Amino acid sequence: MTIELLEQERVDDLGRNGYRIIQHRKKFCFGVDAVLLAWFARVKEGDRVLDMGTGTGIIPILMQARAQEQKIPCHFTGLEIQEEMAQMAHRSVEMNGIQDSVDIVQGDIREASQLFGRTSFSVVTSNPPYMPGNHGLTNPSAAKAISRHEVLCTLEDVIRQTAQVLEPGGHFYMIHRPFRLIEIITVLTKYRLEPKRLQFVHPFADREANMVLVESVRGGGSMAKVEEPIIVYESPGVYTKKIYEIYGKPNPQTNR
Repeated sequence: MTIELLEQERVDDLGRNGYRIIQHRKKFCFGVDAVLLAWFARVKEGDRVLDMGTGTGIIPILMQARAQEQKIPCHFTGLEIQEEMAQMAHRSVEMNGIQDSVDIVQGDIREASQLFGRTSFSVVTSNPPYMPGNHGLTNPSAAKAISRHEVLCTLEDVIRQTAQVLEPGGHFYMIHRPFRLIEIITVLTKYRLEPKRLQFVHPFADREANMVLVESVRGGGSMAKVEEPIIVYESPGVYTKKIYEIYGKPNPQTNR
């Protein structure tokens, strides 16, 4: 399908199923964290999946691609408060011809349970703003600021609404910063979302982790597993074998 691009928009190849995504050159574009979360999250047949704060729709689009590759039929919904971002995500869904399995809804994360109803989803994902509050922001209304700072919603807003829209036994997958991990676990358990799986992400093997992936289960038991860490770069500008696998792309180092 041919989709009209607006000023400063571009189309990027996602490297899976021939899928592409529309992004704005001067506004927030997806990074490796979104790709990692889409890979970390697990779905099974018939799952109803909600992505909180979907932005350009990268996570539901990538998850739909993987589910299709694995022949796992399920349905994805992306929730985004910013109208321009939501429309961009919707056009990407249309461009890829996946309207039957991916919906984009414009709305506020803080009202998710009102929009969709309680226990409406079996899986929830979120790549929420990492930085608390709007400290140091010169323009809190800018798209990049909203994506990176807790301007329009807080960590607790995301977790509280997840607990409401998630069915008992449902899974919540999130990526965040390790410096907030204690807070994350505290708030998760407050809303009976028990952490079950953690995986730290390091930019280089000799650097401390700068991201953490967390899987929680609504009403699950209090036993968690810490999985082998993910290393992003072998050297500056060169991804590790694991990252190429996650992206679903061939490793150029093996083709020399």
